[in-house]
Amino acid sequence: MSASLLTGKARLAGVIGWPVGHSRSPALHGFWLREHGIDGAYVPLAVRPENLKSALAGLAALGFRGANVTVPHKEAALSLVDRASDTALRIGAVNTITVAEDGTLEGNNTDAFGFLENLREAQPGWRAATGAAAVIGAGGAARAIAVALANEGAPEIRIVNRTKERADRLVQEIGRPLVAIDWANRAAALVDVSLLVNATTQGMSGEQPLDLDLARLPTNALVNDIVYVPLETGLLAAARARGNRIVDGLGMLLHQARPGFAAWFGVEPKVTPALREAVLASQPG
Repeated sequence: MSASLLTGKARLAGVIGWPVGHSRSPALHGFWLREHGIDGAYVPLAVRPENLKSALAGLAALGFRGANVTVPHKEAALSLVDRASDTALRIGAVNTITVAEDGTLEGNNTDAFGFLENLREAQPGWRAATGAAAVIGAGGAARAIAVALANEGAPEIRIVNRTKERADRLVQEIGRPLVAIDWANRAAALVDVSLLVNATTQGMSGEQPLDLDLARLPTNALVNDIVYVPLETGLLAAARARGNRIVDGLGMLLHQARPGFAAWFGVEPKVTPALREAVLASQPG
């Protein structure tokens, strides 16, 4: 792998968050920069919420080509960019910003893209239109996943969340084919689904495990967990043990980064086993 170059003409990008030390994005983009020998850098940018507006306004002046936006800034960034894609508007959040030639900011959300590409790579025969989907959670990730599935023709998307009000709000804002399911009925929500997605942090290292009985889940359903630490969560282990196909969450992180890298650094990157190994080996700060 070539060493990346860094000169006064370097292309610059980064990830904006608070805190930001946990982000794997610098390792991810750094791998691609080295792989392609690009004169560029991708850096973590710790920005307090009250400073987000001025930080985004300064990207062009500092010569940045753009930036990723992570928690807790994704929703706020939508109102601060000059233009937003239809996908970002529908999801209600921005995770990728590109600085245009005139210095204006273009906001996009590539989480939906990353989610779909991860499933397609792992299970090439998967189709959203095959049957209903059950999505656990009603936060930002669940919203992006629901929009992706709706755009791909899923006939029904069951939003299952501990707080029913959040699920109801998500359903109201996005509309059909979403339906809200009470947490008490979560096991029944798995009947006849072709896809189950955990879009919460439950099951992540240091978090509570996901409390979900899979007894009523069809054995031919695909099970995906957006958590990737650990790579095989309790949900995925249980699903695999009963014969379900499983997809871990790392690919969503890797694929969602592709459009931003291409826009900022001028190269269409690829997700490879070597990239997966490098990102898994990286230590959060």
